[in-house]
Amino acid sequence: MNKLKNRLMAARAAWSFIDLMRHPEHLDRVFEMADAMSAQKRDVLQAMRDKFAMDPRGAAALREKHRLVVSLAELRKLPEGTLGRTYAEHMIGNGLDPSALPTLKADDEIAYMRAHLYETHDVWHAVTGWNTDVAGELGLQAFYAAQTPGGLPLALIAVGFLNAAFFAPGDRERRFQAVVDGWQMGQRAEPLFGVRWDDLWERPIDEVRALFGVKPYAPTLSAAA
Repeated sequence: MNKLKNRLMAARAAWSFIDLMRHPEHLDRVFEMADAMSAQKRDVLQAMRDKFAMDPRGAAALREKHRLVVSLAELRKLPEGTLGRTYAEHMIGNGLDPSALPTLKADDEIAYMRAHLYETHDVWHAVTGWNTDVAGELGLQAFYAAQTPGGLPLALIAVGFLNAAFFAPGDRERRFQAVVDGWQMGQRAEPLFGVRWDDLWERPIDEVRALFGVKPYAPTLSAAA
């Protein structure tokens, strides 16, 4: 039964990979790939957990399991240039709703790790400065790859380049540059896993970036002609 379940999940992940390659805007496929990879690669998840636990902030997060609860309406009232206001404008400007994200359980450390990464993904966008177009997402995935041994960022980077090869060759240069910049940013920065972003909403975004070594943060890449 487990073998059949694993095969079905592998097939689902493969289909999600192919569909996402053709349609990068189908973000629900990212969640499907993440779920399938998490079910099959428990050793990778354990390696991720162990790496995060090496950092005092990450170890505390795994132990305390703090969840991020967001009110965009309240954050939008904060002064311009604060982390909370920047995050709210990022979400609203891109038509994103935190409540639309999958709500994952956090019964143990590995489950919490996945939930925390889901919940904070767009905060990482705001802090690093990467846009939500394909090149921007690849830049952030390269940042993730530099900070964690997880396989999903690598899979999504592969999707982005396959999409460029077959469907968007004019965007190839931007995507390569984004991955290079994102990887370097992730290596230079302090570990972002476990940060209690809701304690920092009112602080200036430049101050927050400096606090975690996200310097210089990624500029907006010019759109492909």
